[in-house]
Amino acid sequence: MNHNPVYSVIVPVYNRPDEVADLLRSLSEQTCRDFEVILVEDGSTVPSAAAVERYAPELPSISYYQKSNEGRSIARNYGIERSKGSWLIFFDSDCVIPPGYFATLAEALKDMPLDCFGGPDAADDSFSDTQKAINFAMTSFLTTGGIRGGKVSLEKFTPRSFNMGYTREVYDRVGGFREMFSEDIDMSMRIRQAGFRIGLVRQASVFHKRRVSFGKFLRQVYVFGMSRITLKLLYPSSLKAVHTLPALAVVAGVVCCVLAAAVSPWWLLPIGVYLLAVLSAALWQSRSIKVALLAVPASVIQIGGYGCGFIRAWFTKIFLRRGRNVDEEIRLRKGR
Repeated sequence: MNHNPVYSVIVPVYNRPDEVADLLRSLSEQTCRDFEVILVEDGSTVPSAAAVERYAPELPSISYYQKSNEGRSIARNYGIERSKGSWLIFFDSDCVIPPGYFATLAEALKDMPLDCFGGPDAADDSFSDTQKAINFAMTSFLTTGGIRGGKVSLEKFTPRSFNMGYTREVYDRVGGFREMFSEDIDMSMRIRQAGFRIGLVRQASVFHKRRVSFGKFLRQVYVFGMSRITLKLLYPSSLKAVHTLPALAVVAGVVCCVLAAAVSPWWLLPIGVYLLAVLSAALWQSRSIKVALLAVPASVIQIGGYGCGFIRAWFTKIFLRRGRNVDEEIRLRKGR
């Protein structure tokens, strides 16, 4: 590439060589070629060097860096500092990018001038049934998908780092990511507070593999729930009533179960109606009974894990006022 590219694709990776291979393959198939790829290996013990070597000849430009493990935000910032594009684009290493992504993005930004954008995610047909079920749980209006910002949202759209981009001007003024939970939400809030234009580019979607097991998914959403309280401490006005819904659902579910055991099993009816709604919506979306059946426990995990993480963090950090404050957490995580 003889000129600075329009887009710098920055991807932190930790022990995911197979997923990186799928990501690089999809980037090699892009119809718009005005981009560079910057892959930052964050202290991986299973590096992605073979995947980089395999696809480097098919990409416009790729830079591969290996560094000590410090966290994905610091890895992103490391990549930003070595980038050349006027737009900084962030994908997760477990994403697959449709071939028309950059062409679609360029057209969308002509009609909708933005300083920062985010796009939606979906499950590709090649994904496992469990991955499709987890994708449903992460994007459905019947779960916390309704508060994540998408086609139908209960709050302002907030770009997420699995599919997000902003201009170099934004970086020059706002800086990079902080090493903390929900660092992408923190980044989006800082961009908004600086007065930049943020928007959803619905056409620029990616396929997101997410977690491959329910156990890993539970740990992930539990952290998401805890991080909502961290964000509230950083930005007091950011916590809305809608963010408490998963926690309220957990409390209501426990109450219904206790009443069902002590009074009447009919108290389980609200839970049954909700699970039936999840099953029906997942079946309608996926056209697969197996995916629909898996979507039921995935949705319970999504609501329950998020709600329990939220309750624990609220009780510990706000009610009891215990634990490190936000500034200490960010400093100890070596964020910027």
